[in-house]
Amino acid sequence: MKVIKGTSNRYLDINLSDQTWSVYKVSRNDLCNYLGGKGLAIKIYHDRFSKEKLMGVDPLGKENLLIFSMGVMLSTGAPNSSRFEVVTKSPLTGLMVGSSCGGYFGEACKTAGWDGVIVSGCADRPITLRIDQDGVSFESAEELWGQGTHEVQENLKLSPKEGAAVIGPAGENRVLYANICSGHRFAGRGGVGAVMGSKNLKAIVARGKEIRYEPVKPQLFKKTVAHSKKYILRNGMTNKYRAYGTNANVRPGIEKGFSPVHNFRDRYHPDTENTSGEAMAERYKTRHSSCRHCSVICGHKGHYPDGKMRQIPEYETIGMFGSNIDNYDPDLIGLWNDQMNELGMDTISAGGTISWAMEAGEKGIRETALKFGRFENIPSILNDIAYRKGEGDELANGSKKLSETYGGTEFAMHVKGIEVAAYDPRSSWGHGLSYAVHNKGGCHLGSYLISLEQLLGYMPPHTTIGKAQWVVFMEDLFTGINSLQVCQFTVFGIMLEAPIPKYLPIFLLNIATVSMPKVAMALMDWSILSNYFWSVTGIKMKKWDFIKTGERINKLERWMNVQMGNTPDQDTLPDRFTKEKETAYPGKNTVVPIEKMVKKYYKIRKYKSYGGPTDEQLKKLMSSKREAV
Repeated sequence: MKVIKGTSNRYLDINLSDQTWSVYKVSRNDLCNYLGGKGLAIKIYHDRFSKEKLMGVDPLGKENLLIFSMGVMLSTGAPNSSRFEVVTKSPLTGLMVGSSCGGYFGEACKTAGWDGVIVSGCADRPITLRIDQDGVSFESAEELWGQGTHEVQENLKLSPKEGAAVIGPAGENRVLYANICSGHRFAGRGGVGAVMGSKNLKAIVARGKEIRYEPVKPQLFKKTVAHSKKYILRNGMTNKYRAYGTNANVRPGIEKGFSPVHNFRDRYHPDTENTSGEAMAERYKTRHSSCRHCSVICGHKGHYPDGKMRQIPEYETIGMFGSNIDNYDPDLIGLWNDQMNELGMDTISAGGTISWAMEAGEKGIRETALKFGRFENIPSILNDIAYRKGEGDELANGSKKLSETYGGTEFAMHVKGIEVAAYDPRSSWGHGLSYAVHNKGGCHLGSYLISLEQLLGYMPPHTTIGKAQWVVFMEDLFTGINSLQVCQFTVFGIMLEAPIPKYLPIFLLNIATVSMPKVAMALMDWSILSNYFWSVTGIKMKKWDFIKTGERINKLERWMNVQMGNTPDQDTLPDRFTKEKETAYPGKNTVVPIEKMVKKYYKIRKYKSYGGPTDEQLKKLMSSKREAV
């Protein structure tokens, strides 16, 4: 078996239009300055298009790139390192999007000798790509077209050495929030599956386990792995996820008032308890079912009353197809989750779009058979969305486009076109800012400030002080994580198990995080992340270098988004979060003072009035790079 020290620095560059491929070689300095994963994919996309051409790229056209980028950690066996990133121009937003996935395709591709795959062009018929250490072959996928995500993986007859990235009918029919599946994991957000379907690409199969990677600095790597495992295994928040999955967030949502109820009109309903992680663990006798090399083990599966063993839905799916449509039956959510997974569509955007349609029907601005509390037609609606039939054809375009057609923009719960996840930011103002300014749009994982504001209680949720600083910091940290490619759930153990944040009283943390944010950040320790990169590649990196690299990637992506049409008025929240104060929540009712926080965010980022960095600022940032040694 061939051994590679560090990374191969090779991407497959595949043109589907003429069925050709070549090798794209990544420079050591680009690896140094963009890490891999999301960052390197963003840089590759940037380098392919002039400033003037970025706006004109049709997300569903053959010129759009679909980039699978593996990162330096994949195949090292480090905790929570099985992830890869999918980057493209989103058909849902018209902006850049990156989506992370924990399926086996990434590791198979990496151990075939490829750090990533760049797909351009469009095949003239349905096609499957097969990748091995020698390159790419092209096969007809006409017999697979129309099959669901798990059905097609079964029919590909994957060997133990192979992993696949596939789409279902939603991707084939260009549902704007279609996803990509690998194993039982998904690159879920922004319509990456629609881009894959627009290229007539049904599946990519990689045959790996031919290349073994070794860290350049093995002793540092071994020490960092041990340090990481120790922190992750003892962290309280990761232990909750290990016990109950991400549905551990349901009870805090009820207590703290961030549950989505009735298309986010309300923030509380007592029956939401039926869908809590604790209740579902008991009801379904759950067991672990996670990504490879996982120490958090947030994934679970369980026995349902119909006798089937199912993956337990994630918190976001539970929220969007539970309380948000006035449903408190977890059995139904499990059935619908299976259906959406097989069809290949993002459950967050599907739930947000359906709840908008329910409210629009209730208000009489659009005819629909969808109603809050009525569920017998949900399965047929989901199928109609995937196949773009009847009402589903419109619903397949998402809540933004629907509300622009019919009205009801004030209750279309999206940011930049991506439906927000199941956390109401009226409970956590910093999380609201995170939704508003994130480059992707309303993604909860942009900086996930609700973790510090409510889940951990490290900072007061209803103040604007310090929130912009924390969103900037967490955005840069999380972008680095998605470029290094380890699971974001590791951040709780990695950062918060250092002695001072772990043992400092909560009331002192509340004071420090908002009044002295830079000091509070410095007390946290994320050097495990920079040490991972250093140990694997041999390129020296300190913890603040890691944050600076995240900043470089974020600002490059923001600059690209501005060229693609992103404007400052998009850096905001739906009116419901900023104007509708009274809800059913028995605690403190507020609205989010978003404009004040966005203004501060722009000031810290040094963004201009048009919402991003100048050409000169970007050039300086990209030229102020650390030379790889």
